[in-house]
Amino acid sequence: MLSYVGLSLLVLLSAMEAATVERVEYDYYKYHTMPEITKWMDQVEKDNPDVVTIVEYGQTYEKRVIRLLKIGLNTGEKKKAIWMDCGIHAREWIAPAFCQYFVRQILQAHKTDPKMQEMIKNMDFYVTPVLNMDGYIYSWKDDTTRLWRKNRSPGPPDCNSYGTDLNRNFDANWGTLGVSFNCSSETYCGSQAVSEPEAQAVTYFVGSRKDDFLCFLTIHSYGQLLLVPYGHPNFTAANYNELMGVGLGAADAIRSVHGKNYTVGTSPDVLYANSGSSRDWARFQGIPYSYTFELRDKGTFGFQLPEDQIQPTCEEAYSGALHIITYAHDKTFNGAVATAAATLWTMLLTVGVTGTTLM
Repeated sequence: MLSYVGLSLLVLLSAMEAATVERVEYDYYKYHTMPEITKWMDQVEKDNPDVVTIVEYGQTYEKRVIRLLKIGLNTGEKKKAIWMDCGIHAREWIAPAFCQYFVRQILQAHKTDPKMQEMIKNMDFYVTPVLNMDGYIYSWKDDTTRLWRKNRSPGPPDCNSYGTDLNRNFDANWGTLGVSFNCSSETYCGSQAVSEPEAQAVTYFVGSRKDDFLCFLTIHSYGQLLLVPYGHPNFTAANYNELMGVGLGAADAIRSVHGKNYTVGTSPDVLYANSGSSRDWARFQGIPYSYTFELRDKGTFGFQLPEDQIQPTCEEAYSGALHIITYAHDKTFNGAVATAAATLWTMLLTVGVTGTTLM
């Protein structure tokens, strides 16, 4: 009898240990290599077959398959959608870390939170953890490549340098300002608009479904900014006031988590003018809520944000992203409530009463 009890206890302890190992197996608060992220994506799909599907939608220059996680309930009907991509710039490691955290959070929330259950029923989330896979892998090579920004396509025949800045390569006032035609530059915009396979993949996938998408969120670092269209100072989004109102609400949500201030505005107003960004392209396509998140910090560590800041950065950014997504959802599926909130923010913006200071 004692032998049986001892064996049973041993089996129970082994099971508990296995469960503990499984729970801590993937650390969301450290930076992961591309193979680790790929394996994580496979596991997420395996663990959540009712709501998660991996979608392949392109190839990088080095022939790696670009994949995203599609998260949503299959209702058998055409659904609205949310886009999020991370890692368009290789060195911005906090961005892929956030995409992974975001996926975990919405999958956990949909099990118990009625609001998330409603949103996953009404919308599909398309999340690309690492868009610039070639560049991201290269940034992990050694200390000399850690700050690589661009993709890894070769330059023109008369150029010995590699890489195009993917966030200058989209067909949105391409090549007009805030770019370089010097192939050695970090902001080299490519030989023509959408010359790069990674930009082509997003352009086709999102562009062919542009009427479905409510939000286009592209995650970067650093600077603690929420950027609205457009990067060109001669262009103003038709819904600029609404974008600012929703952005200011998101900045307040971010600040409420760990006290960090995010500045909201167009790139020319709060950062620098540019052209060819995916954010601007998405708004030109008619996607109403298009934002660039520039995560922590403000320059102390820059692109090399320490791992001990991953958790707070992700927690606050999740709050901000969720504010924008919830607004877009509620305006679409429950218009009156969201419109009233937007009107309030627009009034506050007009009279200059806000907790967020613009540069």
